[in-house]
Amino acid sequence: MIKLTKFNGSVFVLNEDLIEYMEETPDTIITLSNDKKLIIEEGVDEVIEKIIKYKRKIHI
Repeated sequence: MIKLTKFNGSVFVLNEDLIEYMEETPDTIITLSNDKKLIIEEGVDEVIEKIIKYKRKIHI
């Protein structure tokens, strides 16, 4: 699970396995596997880094 920030400043935790795809338009929009969309403050590259870090942590 990764920590992300909504545009209103609230922090939430997302199960990264639910991410279908992400886009930067310039805001970062995450579309989940259930078609729900989230707009977050972090950029796509930062989200990818968080996912990689989390996956490495759980596989050690």
